[in-house]
Amino acid sequence: MKHLAALNKYFMANKWRLILGLLFTAISIVFSVFQPIMVRQIFDLLSLNLDEYRLLSDTSLKGAFRADFSRILAFYGVSILAFALLSGFFLFLQRQTLIVMSRHIEFDLKNEIYQHYQKMDLNFFKMHRTGDLMSRITEDVSRVRMYAGPAIMYASRTLLLIVIVVYLMLEVNPLLTLYTLSPLPVLALMIYYVNKIIHRKSEKIQAELSNITSIAQESYSGIRVIKSYVQEDASGRHFEDASEAYKQSSISLAKTDALFQPAMALMIGVSVILTIFIGGFQVIAGNITVGNLAEFVIYVNMLMFPFLSIGLVATMTQRAAASQQRINEFLKITPEIKDEPAAKTVQLEGGIHLQGVTFTYPHTGITALKEVNLQVQPGQKVAVIGRTGSGKSTLAQLLIRMYDPQEGKVMLDTHDVRYMHLEQLRSQISYVPQDVFLFSDSIANNIRFGDPAASLQAVQQAARQASVEKDILGFSDGFDTAIGERGVTLSGGQKQRISIARALIKNPDIMIFDDCLSAVDARTEKEIIGNLYAYLKNKTAVIITHRIFSLFEFDKIIVLDEGRIVEEGTHDELLSLNGYYAELYARQQSGDEESITE
Repeated sequence: MKHLAALNKYFMANKWRLILGLLFTAISIVFSVFQPIMVRQIFDLLSLNLDEYRLLSDTSLKGAFRADFSRILAFYGVSILAFALLSGFFLFLQRQTLIVMSRHIEFDLKNEIYQHYQKMDLNFFKMHRTGDLMSRITEDVSRVRMYAGPAIMYASRTLLLIVIVVYLMLEVNPLLTLYTLSPLPVLALMIYYVNKIIHRKSEKIQAELSNITSIAQESYSGIRVIKSYVQEDASGRHFEDASEAYKQSSISLAKTDALFQPAMALMIGVSVILTIFIGGFQVIAGNITVGNLAEFVIYVNMLMFPFLSIGLVATMTQRAAASQQRINEFLKITPEIKDEPAAKTVQLEGGIHLQGVTFTYPHTGITALKEVNLQVQPGQKVAVIGRTGSGKSTLAQLLIRMYDPQEGKVMLDTHDVRYMHLEQLRSQISYVPQDVFLFSDSIANNIRFGDPAASLQAVQQAARQASVEKDILGFSDGFDTAIGERGVTLSGGQKQRISIARALIKNPDIMIFDDCLSAVDARTEKEIIGNLYAYLKNKTAVIITHRIFSLFEFDKIIVLDEGRIVEEGTHDELLSLNGYYAELYARQQSGDEESITE
């Protein structure tokens, strides 16, 4: 139960539903236990009046006696029916409160997990598979809900029913009660032993289910790669192997349940036999009446469901504990990138200063930046050029504080980004990532993601500046066109330009473009660069690229190689150095000339 203790705050938040649910449970049980009491009274009434009825069988009083007795039996019959209906009504209210409570807890728990995911840093998502994250917020939460609702409902009903029924049985005959309940110690040991097995198997099942979800998610996301390499069969076998492991574990748990439930039913059967056998001798000895024996048999049968539900509750509780343990593991992880206690709100002007920045990726150990020093004044345009793996994207992610450097400082204006509010920091910077991501929504809403309050006119203006408006208007639904998951219906260039439009509509003072024109043709690239040059007139811009934009006049160009700045200056200054930049420019010009010649 130590893992499930994390749910106590949710129970407190829904305490009135819980209290009402338990109250309705108690009322329902009280009405249900009146029924065997009335059955006892009927049997005793029959036993007491049977001899008298036989004596009157040859007299004129026989009819009157039978009529009176019939009315008494009718009263008891109607009373038993009324109590049954009342018991059922409060049972309905019990379900309406406790099951509804579990749905509220499920809602709150899913939101807590989702919000926690939102707060985690990029390293967390690199270390955990998407399928596993999805499994914990869906399958694991569903298992926990079964504990917070049905398990609580069955457990409370079981406990209250056992306490009340055992009390009533002791009032009738303690010795017979002792014999009737004698199988319980065996039952308790059985439950304890089986619970441990169920908990262990449930943990394994949930882990294997997460693996299946991860495999499926990766296969769906990478279906183009799977098809292009003709790996459908291999992918299918991989999924089949994972499914087989899950199936075998599930069958193993089902076998445990299959043995557990009949064993508990056997214990109940033994109790019924002992009740009838020992109770019969008690009736013969005159210690109890026939009505008491009938009452006892009904009590034992009333206890059958509670005792059988012990196994069900134990199974649900153990599965929920295993799932909540997995959830707690994630909820206990604190993000490395978070607001510091001394974090403050700052209005940025656009200055960027890196002082001796060294950064190593914690999950790979690769040092991406080494002692980088950079100074950019507000309003300047800076190009960052370098080979693949030189640290260009890492530099961009440090500026928006996706990571913190191990050494040195990242400063915006005169403020260390570690002591700025994250939300306020990122709200003042537009970042166009190298890996474009579009949501399964309309084109307008994907652009409006940069500014949810933007009007349609602003969306159209941003699309025009990103040179994608003509493409959008060419679709049958225009800006309302649904683009599918990850923008699957669009070309690579269209996705990049919509991503640029999303950044432009935000209209910040600092903009970072991370190789965001790699999928567009030369003519579109020139058009976008022309639009950006006018748009970025008074803004600070960092443009990361592997190509040289000769049409864009940069205030500063830096060249990264193996995480270090090896060249820095203007276009003309770097050409005069005759280094990597000059070599890249010469190759690019040669390639342009060749393409023109062709």
